[in-house]
Order: sequence, then C-alpha cells, then structure tokens
Amino acid sequence: MPSWTKYLWIIILSLVTPETVLAHSGEGITGGLTSGFMHPLAGLDHVAAMVAVGILGAFLGRPAIWVLPVVFPLVMAFGGVLGLLGIPIPYIEVGIAASSLVLGSMILFELKPPLWITAVIVAAFAIFHGHAHGTELPKAASALAYSVGFVVSTGLLHLSGIGFGELIRWPTGKIIARAAGGIIALVGIGFLTGWI
Repeated sequence: MPSWTKYLWIIILSLVTPETVLAHSGEGITGGLTSGFMHPLAGLDHVAAMVAVGILGAFLGRPAIWVLPVVFPLVMAFGGVLGLLGIPIPYIEVGIAASSLVLGSMILFELKPPLWITAVIVAAFAIFHGHAHGTELPKAASALAYSVGFVVSTGLLHLSGIGFGELIRWPTGKIIARAAGGIIALVGIGFLTGWI
C-alpha cells in the first residue's frame, strides 16, 4: 500500500469517529465538520451524482479523470455560498435528480464530449448540489467546518467513482461500469418521477 494511503485512512477515520470521542461534543467546528461530511452520504441522489462524476472522469481518461472531480467540489462550494446567502435558484431538486439522469446516461452510452463541455455540465449540476447543502446548513454548526466536511465527503465519493470507473480497463469491467451508469440514470428517473 502506498504511504499516502495510510494518511488518507487516518483522515477518513477521524472524520467519522463518534463525536463523543472528539475534543468537542458536537458544537462549533466538530458539529459542523461531521454534519457536513455526513450530509452527502445521507442522500442517494447526492451519492449517485458524485460517484457518477468519478466514473465519467475515468471513462474520459486523462485529464478529465482529475479535472471533473476538482471542478465539482469547487463549483459546489460556490453553490453552497449562494444557498447560505439565501439567493434562490429555481428547481434545485429537479437539477439534482437530472444530474444523476444525465451523468448516468453519459456513462451508459459512453458519450465522450470535449472536456470543456463535460466540465460545464458537471459544474452546472454542482451548483444545484451545493445550493442544497448551503440552504440545509444546520443553524448551530460552523459554516466553514460544514463546508469543509461536505467538500471532503464529495471528494471521497468522486474517488470511489474513479476507482469503480477504472474497471473499464477490462472488457467485463467496462460492461459493469456502463451498467452502473444505467443504474445511476434510473435513480435520476426515480427522483424525477417521484417513485424513489
């Protein structure tokens, strides 16, 4: 195992450790960081879209494999600020559901538009996800800590998508990754139609 992975595991474990073990009991930075970290993991709509970004990046190859997972959290943070400031964006839930449908379909059908077009699509959906995070910010939590938590969690979901997307190196793995795209698209349809 590369030496950097042990540090990644230490960070992950410290973020998901029960709050009673931490120096503070859910107030201030601890409550905000933990809440922010757990929020993207709590909703299938968020998980599906964020994993899809990683898989899509793997399908497109370099440099998309790293550009897309960087674009998403950066623009998501901007959307979070808009939500925190109370700046309305219409159809937030529709945009979040559509992100799973569109990104999943791009994987399923192996669509490979130019990187800049894909980055714009990913960024547009990131605004919806970020806005939802910003408006749901717990009142007692630190906005900065909450933001750091959800950006780190999002990054880890992207990394899991990249890892899953790396299956495309093998013929059977490519079929599995495309099928995952189909499932992600179905999740988007489920949220758009209300059956999920």
